[in-house]
Amino acid sequence: MNLDEYMGALRGAAEPTRLRLLVLCAASELTVSELTQILGQSQPRVSRHLKLMVDAGLLERFREGTWAFYRLAQGTDASRAAAAFVDMVPADDPVIRRDGDRLAAIRSEREAAATAYFRKNAAHWDEIRRLRVDDGEVERAVLDVLGDAAVGTLLDIGTGTGRMLSVLGPRVRRGLGIDRSREMLSVARANLERDGLHNCSVRLGDMYGINAESGSFDLVTVHLVLHYADQPGQVIAEARRVLAPGGRLLVVDFAAHDLEHLRDEHAHRRLGFSDAEMAAWCRAAGLSLAPARALPGGPLTVKLWLATRAAEGVHGGSARLERA
Repeated sequence: MNLDEYMGALRGAAEPTRLRLLVLCAASELTVSELTQILGQSQPRVSRHLKLMVDAGLLERFREGTWAFYRLAQGTDASRAAAAFVDMVPADDPVIRRDGDRLAAIRSEREAAATAYFRKNAAHWDEIRRLRVDDGEVERAVLDVLGDAAVGTLLDIGTGTGRMLSVLGPRVRRGLGIDRSREMLSVARANLERDGLHNCSVRLGDMYGINAESGSFDLVTVHLVLHYADQPGQVIAEARRVLAPGGRLLVVDFAAHDLEHLRDEHAHRRLGFSDAEMAAWCRAAGLSLAPARALPGGPLTVKLWLATRAAEGVHGGSARLERA
């Protein structure tokens, strides 16, 4: 960061309301309406302050349907300056403490909404769980298959409640989950805040058209989601597009089965997957697939397929799938 950029960051933060916004957005992803509620100021005024800080590189703004969320920027010189400014704000200041109390109330509201959503859908998830190995065993297998190597950036496709982010978040520098359900994203945010995983965030997103540059992620996970996809091969190809050279794709899903009622009662588009079709999709996408790991459990067997994109300079016979 040069002197002009640093002065721009200072100007972006040099106002009491903007410092309060920085502190709040460092603690949680928040909408304009939530920030307005906490600060007790008008929405136009809060929006103007937020725009100044986004322009200065201190905050990130992202849309989720008709909502816009704000959080502390990540991975830039300006974001490091923003984090330093937050650290310098006295935590025992009465205004900062009051803002924190109001933020806690908003988090409690989110938790209540998440609990209500789970209660409404508990029967569905419980029935599926009874058909397969328990979640703990699957998560232990995920950690075992991935090994102890550090991961820079993680993308979790179809993140749902954010469980893969919670499991892998402590091992990654930065994690992102995408899902097309705003209700599930609300649950995921509450879970990430509960777990203190400020290096992870979630966004509204489409598994067929991920809003990220090619080669952005070191690890992509698709955890018990692919069986909902109309075109699983396209999901694999899109996951490969956003993988960095040498990056890995982990698909966790059901082995092929014949439980037809899962189509009608639970909207499963595919009744699991065979190793052969998974290998074909990975091969077409330019990924090398390792032997699958199986976790039998009742009528359904969960499988873990780990595929790797070749490092730069390593060329195979697979087609290169990159967007222009």
